[in-house]
Amino acid sequence: MIRPTTADDWEAVRALRLEMLRDTPIAYAEHLADAETLDEHEWRARGRRGQGTAGTSLAAVDADGRWVATMGAYVPDARTGPVLVGVYVAPSHRGRAAGVADSLLDAVEAWAAERASSLRLHVHEDNQRARAFYARRGYEPTGTTEPYVLDPAQREIEMIRQLS
Repeated sequence: MIRPTTADDWEAVRALRLEMLRDTPIAYAEHLADAETLDEHEWRARGRRGQGTAGTSLAAVDADGRWVATMGAYVPDARTGPVLVGVYVAPSHRGRAAGVADSLLDAVEAWAAERASSLRLHVHEDNQRARAFYARRGYEPTGTTEPYVLDPAQREIEMIRQLS
């Protein structure tokens, strides 16, 4: 099941965020140690992102009720348009056959298409698994890179896809 997150989901939002930071630390602009210190108020605010108008936060929940993936997007400004963020799929649910990442991205792209004609993202230069997934889904590098926020010596690659 794919659904938006809510403030009441804060404990599941927290658990999944900590899991994703442990699994792929280069994929997110946050250190695990910092996330572990956040209080309930902050986690409720993050859960509330699924109810926002300038952004969305989605979760994939398996048949047993376990949160197995998340993906979000927001619009920083009209010129930039929607930006994909916070992409994570638990190892047990990865791969094209599982379809979790594709289902989440379909939902985020539908959300973004209501707001703009494209969806962009930034991916760490060393995150080959994510880069391959985005390329398979039609995202192309724009030629723009930016310093990775947690280590400016590393780069994030901007990718974009035109939405129909």
